[in-house]
Amino acid sequence: MTELVIRPLTAGETPLFASLPDPGIVGRAVLGDTYGMVADGGQYRPEWTWVALRDGVVVARAAWWAKPGDERPIALDWFDFTDAEAAVQLLRSAPLQAEYSLLLPPGWREQPDVRAEAEARMAAAEAAGLRKLVERYRYTWTSHCPLPERTGRLEYRPEPDDDVIRGVLRRIQEDSLDAHDLHDIEEYGRAGAVEELLGILTWMPSPRDWWRLAYTPAGEVAGIHVPARNPSGPCIGYIGVLPEQRGHGYAYDLLVECTQDLVARGATRIAAATDQENFPMAAHFATAGYPVSEERIDFV
Repeated sequence: MTELVIRPLTAGETPLFASLPDPGIVGRAVLGDTYGMVADGGQYRPEWTWVALRDGVVVARAAWWAKPGDERPIALDWFDFTDAEAAVQLLRSAPLQAEYSLLLPPGWREQPDVRAEAEARMAAAEAAGLRKLVERYRYTWTSHCPLPERTGRLEYRPEPDDDVIRGVLRRIQEDSLDAHDLHDIEEYGRAGAVEELLGILTWMPSPRDWWRLAYTPAGEVAGIHVPARNPSGPCIGYIGVLPEQRGHGYAYDLLVECTQDLVARGATRIAAATDQENFPMAAHFATAGYPVSEERIDFV
């Protein structure tokens, strides 16, 4: 077999990346995205975009992403191939590490062609050393969807003290159903997991003063919601309910309030996500009128 060449792209090699034959039915193509370098108005850096070639032909490709100014990638966005062995070697060879989120259309397991493409990527990612963490639903609320009405059960106040926020987040992570919370606690400890979450929330370009703590009529903290913007647009940044306040459906109240806040700030499209096994939160999204737009499988 011809020797495999694995290397990063250089400026101007976007056509080389795009030359890989790909049906475009899984991954970033599900969102309608196309690859583009920062220099050309896109989101990707050539040094974080790698290809595997045989006889000059691309047989595998991968592109990692971070927002401008970040020193290391935070996501593996593109991972496609016609040669699975080459794809595994590419991920092992590239000196880059980040979570890989495989994007899929809803009901992908019932679509044989999509399922085949998905399972090939999952197998290659795991062979390269990544571990499947969780399957998630991605939601997209738009102005064509009904706007859920506030329940009026909770009062929302800003909280400028990060130490207070840290305490609330730490309590929320107790007995959390969220796979990323559990992974971070195992990886970094409870205090480190809080810092990891706080780092993600403050990394978002939306203002810190949008965050709100929620209080019961008795004045007790019930939870927190973070209306946010990520680099792609408005999103439900975070919703969490304290352990002692669970069982009252307050996560729905927080979701509605977060949605209302974003709409009041001009949002006509809001992205969100939850673990598929978090049945209560998935039910809240459905009740609030958030349709499932994609499914997602996260690898760490």
